[in-house]
Amino acid sequence: GAGTDDDVLIEILASRTSEQIKDIIKVYKKEFGMKLEKDICSDTSGHYQKLLVIILQGSREEEVDEDKIEKDAKDLYAAGEGTLGTDEEKFIMILGNRSEEHLRKMFDAYRKISGSDIEDSIEGETTGNLENLLLAVVKCVRSVPAFFAESLYKSMRRAGTDDDTLMRIMVSRSEVDMLDIRACFKRKYGASLYATIQEDAAGDYQKALLYLCGGND
Repeated sequence: GAGTDDDVLIEILASRTSEQIKDIIKVYKKEFGMKLEKDICSDTSGHYQKLLVIILQGSREEEVDEDKIEKDAKDLYAAGEGTLGTDEEKFIMILGNRSEEHLRKMFDAYRKISGSDIEDSIEGETTGNLENLLLAVVKCVRSVPAFFAESLYKSMRRAGTDDDTLMRIMVSRSEVDMLDIRACFKRKYGASLYATIQEDAAGDYQKALLYLCGGND
């Protein structure tokens, strides 16, 4: 709806573990007296809504199914690049339900079959919120710290800083995986997160962000 911040919804649901999502659902009910799933369903639609609900229900498998790795990769290729039109259901079912380790192996198999990364297929075959959610899921399966490093970089390197995103990530990850995020940031962008914040922010706001960052690399 008009009041839904899809970017926040995508960032949080794609990056949190099943246990964390269960906790979020509990706290949401306690705070707002409403079911998160119901509110999300009233504000979203289509395949995007379907994948959000799968993530909320935390039905991701635990194991790697070796027999399905190759099949899943072929099915996704057939559902996207290998056909006219896109079978979004297949993307949602596989990316929403398979274990993270299974998916990482499947991404490698996909690359061998198609010659490109699964992200390229998602970007070419889907649009809008569904595309953003699928990409976030894939990126978080590959590496949650790398996902946040990229989000932080984009929040500061747009025309005008996206302060809400910058502060939300710095606060929510400061005691979780900030060292890993800093390492990913430096590796990918050649500058430290600390120095980038110094360039981008000023005053007490800058001081708060640098404190959360914890140090220069």
